[in-house]
Amino acid sequence: MDIAVRRAERGDLQALGRIQAASPEAAQWDVTGYLEYDCVVAVCGESIAGFAVARQVAQGESELLNLAVDPAFRRQGVARRLVGELRHGHPGTLWLEVRETNLNARNLYKSLGFIEAGSRPSYYSDSGEGAIVMNVHS
Repeated sequence: MDIAVRRAERGDLQALGRIQAASPEAAQWDVTGYLEYDCVVAVCGESIAGFAVARQVAQGESELLNLAVDPAFRRQGVARRLVGELRHGHPGTLWLEVRETNLNARNLYKSLGFIEAGSRPSYYSDSGEGAIVMNVHS
């Protein structure tokens, strides 16, 4: 599958909201705020297949804020491509938090070179679930 990645635009927000809503394991934030950060979308054919949002938090350190892929496009390399694009654009250390129970995401991140660096008990306010803190150095 051919996956093109580009910066998100205002006209993409409806698709981002739909993808986010179909991804309960992803953060459920107001998608209009994503344009304030480094937000990229994966495009497959005419469809937005997924998105990722990151921000620089210090010199040489960035944080992956959210990543979600449309269920119809999962397990086809979309998330890998999005994370790869953000790693390229954010040299240094990329940090993230992931739900303890989200084994698919944890395994994806590990396969991309992320390591577990710590945990945050009761991190997610919607469920009280803890987070695993992960990072990768580029």
